[in-house]
Amino acid sequence: MKEKTPETDYITPEQAGTLAGLFRERVRRTPDALAYRWYDDAAECWRDLSWREAGDHVSRWQAALATEDLQPGDRVAVMMNNCPEWMMFDQAALANGLVVIPLYTQDRAENVAYVLQNAGAKLLLIGHQEHWDSLQPVWDRLGFLNRVLCVSHVDTGARPEPRLRRVGEWLPDSAEPADYRWDKDTLATIVYTSGTTGRPKGVMLSHHNILWDAWASLQLVSCPPHHLFLSFLPLSHTLERTGGYYLPMMAGAAVAYNRSIPQLADDLVEVRPTIMISVPRIFERVYNKIQAGLEEKPALARALFRLATTTGWRRFEHQQGRAGWHPTLALWPLLYKLVGGKVMEKLGGRMELAVIGGAPLPEDVARVFIGLGLPMLQGYGLTETSPVISVNTIEDNDPASVGVLLPDVEIRIGDNDELLVRSPGVMLGYWANEQATRDIIDDDGWLHTGDKARYENGHLYITGRLKEIIVLANGEKVPPADMEMAITMDPLFEQAMVIGDNRPYLSALVVLEPEQWKALAKRIGLDPEAPDACNSERLNEVILERIAQRLSSFPGYAQVRRVYCQLEPWSIEEGLMTPTLKLKRSRICERYADAIEALYASH
Repeated sequence: MKEKTPETDYITPEQAGTLAGLFRERVRRTPDALAYRWYDDAAECWRDLSWREAGDHVSRWQAALATEDLQPGDRVAVMMNNCPEWMMFDQAALANGLVVIPLYTQDRAENVAYVLQNAGAKLLLIGHQEHWDSLQPVWDRLGFLNRVLCVSHVDTGARPEPRLRRVGEWLPDSAEPADYRWDKDTLATIVYTSGTTGRPKGVMLSHHNILWDAWASLQLVSCPPHHLFLSFLPLSHTLERTGGYYLPMMAGAAVAYNRSIPQLADDLVEVRPTIMISVPRIFERVYNKIQAGLEEKPALARALFRLATTTGWRRFEHQQGRAGWHPTLALWPLLYKLVGGKVMEKLGGRMELAVIGGAPLPEDVARVFIGLGLPMLQGYGLTETSPVISVNTIEDNDPASVGVLLPDVEIRIGDNDELLVRSPGVMLGYWANEQATRDIIDDDGWLHTGDKARYENGHLYITGRLKEIIVLANGEKVPPADMEMAITMDPLFEQAMVIGDNRPYLSALVVLEPEQWKALAKRIGLDPEAPDACNSERLNEVILERIAQRLSSFPGYAQVRRVYCQLEPWSIEEGLMTPTLKLKRSRICERYADAIEALYASH
């Protein structure tokens, strides 16, 4: 374990005691330092909040919660976009011994109702009108809620709602910090995993689970207090909550809240963060835009870009000790100025680090961004492990791996190469679901991840998913997620799902990127507005050829023979994606059953 370096001011789990204790200790240590930055829509400007000011706000929230009919251990829920009020509510609830249930703002109303009912939530905090409206289809089933709070004004229409109160009217003008005495092993939160099949399961995490995970992560990836995080993954996502909320608090770093995903590019330039936690898809989209833009540029510009990324990657490999010095490295300062620096300016110009998790990082994406000068560290974990299990480090970064194990993490490779994990971050169990807990945690405390893995040279490599394997009619096994990731590296494809279980060959359902589709249609003589153009024979030939190029490194039997194209994206609202943007395969297959049968009609 690394020793704390002089430039850090970490709060240990022992010093914090609980997550509420972590916050109060940070307020005590650095009261005047920047804690949070957010955009004030009314004033049309960014605003700052110091740790002292944040502490005053949390005391008010804590006092207001104390006036509700809530006892320690009661569950309270929050359904809001990332903002200071999310943090204030969370910290106040934790300080009062309550259990916080984070909800995805874009989840389906049915799922939200199920989670609230299953957890027995007594109070719900929402943000604005959109969140209120999203609950209306299931409002009659939420009679168990004693209180609903809203941050901004909500129009309830003709039907008044006595349980609804606006936060500004509910909070006292001031309050002193209240005392609290909770054990570190007390239940802090229940995080419902979105799940690609079946009902969501409530992962129970203690204060110590999360504190340990944040602390252990800091032992591998340093976070000096000058860091400014840009928080854009939803705080209902455990990676963002532990890594982008509690970890900066533990390290004394600041957090700026992204206004929305569509405004992410603008916020990167305006906020100029030094670090961000992201899922690969964000960088995949930037990568695809870069590739699409290069197609429109002269050959010389494309060659310069390739030289920059190749040289930058060679420089990275040299720094890692995996390659010797090469004469082209002398060109790096010039290439960075001409190419890499311009891309980095679009990320704000100060980005020192991007930590990637939640899904596999495609090798091509890693090579481009690392080659252009952005350090990228891929990690791995599960909601059930608080969540981080492993992460690469600056000094020992193998982007093909998911890094080295956090201190005190034990692993085993079990049957069928399944990764088994034991650590202080392993959950207390699933809420009100003992059977599901026994199914995932065995009698010796090993959590069965469901992921296939290998462990080599001190690095962990995820090689597949046990349950996401397509078995063709001839017995050949195909990993669809790997193929889908390869397909969507083509800017033409926004989404893709490979199918073929018990079928003679593989097919794919793909969603086309609108602008790329229009350009392609014109090139091959199709009217992009024609209703049947998306699945014309001419387009299918072109699409299959482009997919084949992306799958050229896969075995011959792992090739897509037929394709069904569409322009309407698969969404969370339609129940076709989880809130963490994983495909709900069975639901998609149900939705497109007729189209799928047509792909195999002649066999």
